[in-house]
Amino acid sequence: MNNRHSICVALVAGAAALPLQAQEQQETMVVVGSRTPTQISQIPGAAWLIEKEELQQQIEAGADLKTALGRLVPGLDMAPQGRTNYGQNLRGRSVQVLIDGVSMNSSRGLSRQFDSIDPFNIERIEVLSGANSLYGGGATGGIINIITRKGDVGGPDWRTEAGLTSGFGGSDDLDRRIAQSISGGNDRVQAYLGTAYQDNGRHYDGNGEEIFPDLAQTDLQDNRSIDVLGNLTFLLDDDQTLELGAQLYRSRFEGDRGIYFPNLDAATPNLEDAEIRNGYRSDRDPATDRRMINLQYHHADLLGQNFYLQAYHREEESSFQAFPYPTPNWQAPEAYDFAASKQNTRLSGLKALFDARLTDNVGLTYGLDIDRESFNASQMTFDRSVTDRTGGLVQQQADVFPRYPGYRIDTYSVFLQSDWQASEALKLSAGARRQHSDVEVDDFNGIPGGANDYDATLLNASALYNFGNGTQSWLRYSQGFELPDPAKYYGKSPDVSVANNPLSAIETDQVELGWRYRGGDWLTQAAIYYAWSDKAVENAEDLSVTVVDEQKRDYGFEGALTRYFDNGFEAGGTLHLVRSEQQDDDGDWEKRDARYASLSSATAFVSWSDRIRSARLQANHTFDLEDGAEREIEGNTTLDLALSQQTDFGKFSLGVQNLLDESYSTVWGQRAAMFYSPYYGPEYLYDYQGRGRTYTLTWSVDY
Repeated sequence: MNNRHSICVALVAGAAALPLQAQEQQETMVVVGSRTPTQISQIPGAAWLIEKEELQQQIEAGADLKTALGRLVPGLDMAPQGRTNYGQNLRGRSVQVLIDGVSMNSSRGLSRQFDSIDPFNIERIEVLSGANSLYGGGATGGIINIITRKGDVGGPDWRTEAGLTSGFGGSDDLDRRIAQSISGGNDRVQAYLGTAYQDNGRHYDGNGEEIFPDLAQTDLQDNRSIDVLGNLTFLLDDDQTLELGAQLYRSRFEGDRGIYFPNLDAATPNLEDAEIRNGYRSDRDPATDRRMINLQYHHADLLGQNFYLQAYHREEESSFQAFPYPTPNWQAPEAYDFAASKQNTRLSGLKALFDARLTDNVGLTYGLDIDRESFNASQMTFDRSVTDRTGGLVQQQADVFPRYPGYRIDTYSVFLQSDWQASEALKLSAGARRQHSDVEVDDFNGIPGGANDYDATLLNASALYNFGNGTQSWLRYSQGFELPDPAKYYGKSPDVSVANNPLSAIETDQVELGWRYRGGDWLTQAAIYYAWSDKAVENAEDLSVTVVDEQKRDYGFEGALTRYFDNGFEAGGTLHLVRSEQQDDDGDWEKRDARYASLSSATAFVSWSDRIRSARLQANHTFDLEDGAEREIEGNTTLDLALSQQTDFGKFSLGVQNLLDESYSTVWGQRAAMFYSPYYGPEYLYDYQGRGRTYTLTWSVDY
């Protein structure tokens, strides 16, 4: 909860940011097991840390945040590119994303959790793989906690960063970014303020062709983002700390390139033969706007216990671009009506936690979580005559009406976590979370709303054994849960009444056997896992959702290895092998639908550094996937190169992404084609392509 006691794990997926000797001297504390600080050696689970130096190396090479994480966290799927992170699961299941302990997930699943912060303002990223019972909904695959930068004693300290990225595909193929921060303070008060700005151009694939916009979930071409993040830390006395943080994040399309459909005004309108042209403008463009306030208080000796209190408020607006909806009532049966949605979410919450040592060998953590989430959405339709006349390049507002039923969810949770050091080598832990939610749904399109509630009880238990030579092993059982989307579940039919059809927590059970070794010239961690559930959320052709009784399971292997050599050389990689299955009507297990199943992946790297210069060559591979209906997703392999040189004028970095200029369809693009085609148009409109070779030059300086 308090960022100074957040998830800090020193098992790094990929090249470590510090030499091994320095890592071994670090005081590493975590809260992932019981939401309270504890040593890394006491975590009964696969935990990963991405330090700012390692993250920056990926960013300076041209990757965005979700791409960097997909390459550095073994169990996390490779990034889908574009704005969305749909399908970027952890161990085949959904992941809960936090910023300083505040969840970026919502009941309305928009898959924009990583379109939320610029990497410039990130101190480190902490990950716990596997279902988690202590953090609420959405953590069936694990938790990613993004820790922001903070001020320190001294200063003022300044940091400047500027960069350019281009694949030289055209005069508009240029991304620009610039960022500035200031921090400092004294023994009582420290402060940080950072601002990062990025302006993207057009993107081109490995064949040199301009990439079609992601019509369904939007992308980041011609997108401008600004992230303003600040915080104050007050040391009230020797036992008390108060932190206040605030963030404004805005990411919006600002271009004039769009999709031109030449056949909208034909005798038989259709979406064939589309191309990208200048002249696009719309009264509703893709955007993500987010505002957040976060207050954290820590008392080290309240009633003889550690006490943590967190209060937060997050609100965001997520807009989409004009999307073609079939309109069978038109005289031409293949006609389309364009519309774009805007979806608004507000989340406010309070977390209180006590941590007590009952004896030298027994600890107890308990607390209360309260939050309120509210949601509403609008649909903007566009003037049909203007749309048809301009081939969809000009979208002029015709009407605005509700897109989904609005709702409010009030959640109350209590949790209890205990640990017992049974012997010098063996530690046992167990815990439970009880969650109650009250749901209120608004009337929608003549369909009555209403109220209902649901409960969820989640359990966990683990055993951790320390062999005493840098080797540890653990066995863990844990539960997590997710919810069907209320906005898509209700309001589609009067037959699905709110009062008589309460939502239910879709629970995931998981068992995990893990092993880690840290010593000498080796750093490694691995785990095998098995996760299962008896319900699933399915998307209908009209994009509404239903909950079905369906047995699902995911099982696999997750691991990372780093080998340190003399003279600053390192080598290593990550591997995630996952198999996702569902049970058919005959009780037989078959491969899960390719629209939802995770792909296995692997990375490998070699690097060298003498603290003044560095070089890293990295390979990223996603394996092919075929489901039980013989639908296929083709994987891909890319190479990246990162070089840096420290000078008296700052650090200069050169990165090359997709070094071999491979041409490929992104995993999201292939899934989108399955989701939207042919009902919403031809497949090529949704098959979002990967970016070709790009070069990134970055300059950064601390002063």
